[in-house]
Amino acid sequence: MSLHPQLHPGEYVFVTVPEGVPLGVAPVATVVEPEGLTLVLTRDDADSAGLAYDYVAGWITLGAQTTLEQVGITAAFATRLAEAGISCNVVAGFHHDHLFVPRDRADEAVTLLA
Repeated sequence: MSLHPQLHPGEYVFVTVPEGVPLGVAPVATVVEPEGLTLVLTRDDADSAGLAYDYVAGWITLGAQTTLEQVGITAAFATRLAEAGISCNVVAGFHHDHLFVPRDRADEAVTLLA
């Protein structure tokens, strides 16, 4: 199966807020956790809102349509990236998997996944 990775332009960060999305911020993903609301958003949005972050990522969408029941897809691309020493944070959408990798290694990650 070809994964058809596509790198989105820009830089993305993970932040946490106590509750609610701050005005002017347009997250690409959210996760509710006991410690607060995790937002994945552009670095520009985080900077404009004064939100603290540590990890700056590139956002890769896998163009291959997958199903939520498929077995082994995540393990396959995670193993490939791990062998190259590239960390990967995965958000599974209904139609596609979205990977957040260190921004400075995003092009390399796309090459490995192609």
